[in-house]
Amino acid sequence: MEKSSVIRCLLAIALTVYLVFALMMSSNLSASARCAGFDIRIHDNPGQKGFISDSEITRMLHEWKLDDTGKTAAAINLGEIERRLNGVSTIETANVQRMPDNRIRIDITPMVPVARVFDSKGRSYYINRQGKSMTANSRFHIDVPVIAADFNRKHPATDVLPVVERLEHDPEWKALISHYRVDPRNGDIILVPVIRGHVINLGDTTTLDSKLQRVLAMYHKVLPLKGWEYYDTLSVKWGGQCVATRRDKSIPESMILFDQEGEAEEENVESMLVSTESDTVHAGTPAYAQ
Repeated sequence: MEKSSVIRCLLAIALTVYLVFALMMSSNLSASARCAGFDIRIHDNPGQKGFISDSEITRMLHEWKLDDTGKTAAAINLGEIERRLNGVSTIETANVQRMPDNRIRIDITPMVPVARVFDSKGRSYYINRQGKSMTANSRFHIDVPVIAADFNRKHPATDVLPVVERLEHDPEWKALISHYRVDPRNGDIILVPVIRGHVINLGDTTTLDSKLQRVLAMYHKVLPLKGWEYYDTLSVKWGGQCVATRRDKSIPESMILFDQEGEAEEENVESMLVSTESDTVHAGTPAYAQ
């Protein structure tokens, strides 16, 4: 090996050792320096200001005794601050980090509601995509879909949100639906249209596109002929069918059939519904009424 190559190698090693040592010293000096304060930044969403303010964050840090600027920056419990803030109902996410100048940077994204819930006890609250709740009050109002439900561990809000998100992003369905309900007995998802007189029982969120197509088939081919208040419930919770329950139970039984997915299996309507006076509709083939 040439002498110049050896010298270059030794210089590279010496430089590496120096840099490592310098970084360690810098880190130690930084860790021993006092906290330079808290830099709180609220990243509000357009049209949704006011859920949380930097003064409220400052107050909470003081109440939790996590704002001691007399400590070194390294001694500030960043993980505990982040955990506490993420538990606040009006906060979607909180991110806490120590900056090179020994300030504690706190980035806050306020709650992003996707629906408002009204329960049977008269309570009202907003929920985000993860089902996190925020009590509704007069301080703020957001125009989001409404759900009437008593959510619990067995029937959480996240069971309904896929339906809400799907329909709210479809202009035709968004204009059609007034609000959503959840049947407390079995968790069935109920759509309440702006067209008064009937509701739509989706059951759960499985095969959602097929269920919606069957409802639209009823809307386009059957209800204009039978009348919009002829049925009180359109149920598409069973595969390949739309079971329509008549409002006036004294009307003679009639059958409307049309098939979208081929010949569906014969279903025992009586076992599906409490009332035996219902019309079973298979979405697809031309409709007819007896």
